[in-house]
Parts: sequence; structure tokens; C-alpha cells
Amino acid sequence: MTSTSSETRRFRAADLGTLAVMAFSGEAPDGDMPYLLAYSLGDGEGGAGASTVAIEELLRSNGLPIGDTLLDGSRQPSLPLTLLVEAGQAVVTMPYLNAQCVVPPEWLVAVGERGYAYFLFATRAWPEAEPGRPVAPESLAAFAGDEETLLSAAHVLLPARSLRG
Repeated sequence: MTSTSSETRRFRAADLGTLAVMAFSGEAPDGDMPYLLAYSLGDGEGGAGASTVAIEELLRSNGLPIGDTLLDGSRQPSLPLTLLVEAGQAVVTMPYLNAQCVVPPEWLVAVGERGYAYFLFATRAWPEAEPGRPVAPESLAAFAGDEETLLSAAHVLLPARSLRG
């Protein structure tokens, strides 16, 4: 006899590991797209595997689908995920995550024109991309453009807000 457990694992923030957010822009058919990439270094108590599970739980508990669904945050007023753009920085806030990063000038131009950024929250750990250290464009493209990364991530068009209203 086989049984399936319906027990849900208790979320442990310590399993998330070090979370980071990186801003970059890229060409899109209708002009530059501002991207924000959130990821874990996979250095939590249970390693990269536990980080992946914890991020999946965090995303699902906040109503963020994982996979190839693109969520339009402007149509989800109760979305517990916000983006504040101020003084050359992007600040992303959601439960268990409050991260800010300096953004390049071309990112600011792109988010100013569009009014939103494409937020990608990877469930896959990326230990090579330590905060504060430069990441080679080829390394960023290899991680952020990898099919495994894309199909196991949350994708959100996140409206940009500013203090100036």
C-alpha cells in the first residue's frame, strides 16, 4: 500500500540563504527592457537544495506562479511584491525579502519609459554571483537565459513606484 503525505513543510527563512537582486537591461522588440534578477547563493543551512525548496514555498505563498507564466503586477493590486525606484537604486520588497541594488543609467531610462521592470525570481541557486562582485555578461546570460533557470522561476512585470509619486 502506498500513501501520500499531505503534510506541508514549515517554511524556514534560514533555508533561503543569502538572497541578492541584480539589475540589468536588455534589448527587446519594443526597446530596452529593465530586468531585476533575484536569486539565492544557495548558502543556507540546508545548502542549495533547501534554498530551492524554500524559495518555491516563498513564491507560492505570495501568489507568484513558478514556470512560464508571466504575471502582470499592475493587474494584481494586492500583490505582496513592490518595486521602489529612487536615487539611482531599485528596492524590492516582499515578505522575507527587502533588497536594494544600484542600477545602471540605461536601466533607469528603460524603467522610466516603461513604468515597470521584468522581475525574475530564480529558484535555482547561483553561488558564483556574490553580491558586490562584478558578474561577467556571459555568466549573467548563461544563468538568466538558461532554460532550467527560466522554467523554475517566477516572472512578474513589476510596476515601478517612486517617492515623487
